[in-house]
Amino acid sequence: QVQLVESGGGLVHPGGSLRVSCAASGFAFSEYYMNWVRQAPGKGLEWVSQIDTRHDALYGDSVKGRFTVSRDNTKNTLYLQMDSLEPDDTGLYYCARSQNRWEFDYWGVGTQVTVSS
Repeated sequence: QVQLVESGGGLVHPGGSLRVSCAASGFAFSEYYMNWVRQAPGKGLEWVSQIDTRHDALYGDSVKGRFTVSRDNTKNTLYLQMDSLEPDDTGLYYCARSQNRWEFDYWGVGTQVTVSS
């Protein structure tokens, strides 16, 4: 069955960096769009980034220039490198698979990122 397992979250100071990962299994990882979506405390879901099968990436306006998404198809793993972190980046970060670019069908359980001094 499809599984997405995020890891790498933690506590980081403002201005710091963190890399989160998503290990995928149960499907042909290289053939799908993959996404990062986050949820800040008390707020709704916010799409963060997407990488397609050709490794072309899209970013939300709030993270553009600070975050970098990548994928390693040999390891079936998705990454999000987060630099210049701000308190507003605090939240639960989910990895999600999508079909036809924006049809999200499987989600992980998330990894917590907290940016605080």
